[in-house]
Amino acid sequence: MRITNIKHPSEFFRRILQCKGSVELVTSEGDRLNLKSTLCQYLALTQMFDDAKLNMELVLSEPDELEHLREYIVCD
Repeated sequence: MRITNIKHPSEFFRRILQCKGSVELVTSEGDRLNLKSTLCQYLALTQMFDDAKLNMELVLSEPDELEHLREYIVCD
């Protein structure tokens, strides 16, 4: 799923830690950030503050877990 922003990042990252499967953010350069990693969360936050809009893809190994995260995701 392509996303452009994340609402309430701290709560979003807390929800990610509750997911059973992997949750990755794929950058426009093709880098894959494991959002269960604190370091990668900081990198994602840095990207959000550097750019007015994100242009990344959220990839979930368990697609049904998207429902737990949807309220925090802003799409085009």
